[in-house]
Amino acid sequence: MNSKPILLIGAGKIGQVASDLLAGSGDYHITLADRDPAVLGKLRAAERVRTLALDVSDRAALDRALAGQWAVLSAAPFHMTIKIAEAARAAGVHYLDLTEDVASTHRIRELAQGASTAFIPQCGLAPGFISIVAADLASRFDRLDTVRMRVGALPAYPSNALNYNLTWSTEGVINEYIEPCEAIVDGRRVTVPALEEREEFALDGVLYEAFNTSGGLGTLCETLEGKVRTLNYRTIRYPGHAAIMKALLHDLRLADRRDVLKDILENAVPSTLQDVVIIFVTVAGWREGRLVQETYARKVYSAPIGGEIRSAIQITTASSLAAMVDLLAQGKLPSAGFVRQEDVTLDAFLGNRFGAVYAPAALAH
Repeated sequence: MNSKPILLIGAGKIGQVASDLLAGSGDYHITLADRDPAVLGKLRAAERVRTLALDVSDRAALDRALAGQWAVLSAAPFHMTIKIAEAARAAGVHYLDLTEDVASTHRIRELAQGASTAFIPQCGLAPGFISIVAADLASRFDRLDTVRMRVGALPAYPSNALNYNLTWSTEGVINEYIEPCEAIVDGRRVTVPALEEREEFALDGVLYEAFNTSGGLGTLCETLEGKVRTLNYRTIRYPGHAAIMKALLHDLRLADRRDVLKDILENAVPSTLQDVVIIFVTVAGWREGRLVQETYARKVYSAPIGGEIRSAIQITTASSLAAMVDLLAQGKLPSAGFVRQEDVTLDAFLGNRFGAVYAPAALAH
């Protein structure tokens, strides 16, 4: 495979690791772009990676950065997604992102119509890998009844009232706690409020809570509409987290002042590299006339990559993005139009050199 030039926008927690993975493979040359030169200045020099100060809101500069690229990957905040996707369509380059924002994904689908290149949104953990798992489990049934998807990125050692540490985009967390959530209830596709329908469950002797959050389903709601009675996605946290977030967002009305909440969280809640990602998918349905259930449960912990400790959410999210890029480059994904996560088979994903971090043998603590 010839080395392919890629523009990767966003040099934050996820973008740095995705850049390391792709450049380290030897098959890609990465231009890692960020609007903040100070962020780029702190990065260690890496072979096959060059850095670029780029303000996405400057369309002319974005167009220049896209010239000659094979693909653009957005690891930027969700509100920049549409600008990057529109520029990708105009430049005729492949487009992939990590967004959990539902409205952005709808716009990307519109841009993909008639495109000569692939548009692949939601290439992270959730949305992303979680949909690949759920679709694989669902394919094993003659008739579906219930699909329940649960994902959490949690501190391994919680030590504050929120039972939480910042492990990825603060803006992304706030957005998924506020925006409406898609689900299928009694066979009908509906929207349900975020932070509601809280439940508790135990895994490996640890008690967790889970509640509705926006965007984690990706396009799976549409894909399985008419084929399943119940389909929902909920974020996993330690018990007590949802109640405090509801007080902040609704009682103190910080849902209307996201910038204030972001400032509070980033100055009061520490980040951590000592985290765990939990993936818990349960599908029930009929097989040969019997109602049966299958469950996929995995935990991924922080680990060193390239000699540097990376958090579990960095590893899982960046590896998902890198795997989708790799599968596209290898001709294992459609090369034009809108591509859903569930269009990828679980075997193909886990068989990829980057997707392999999710394979059971790779997940021992």
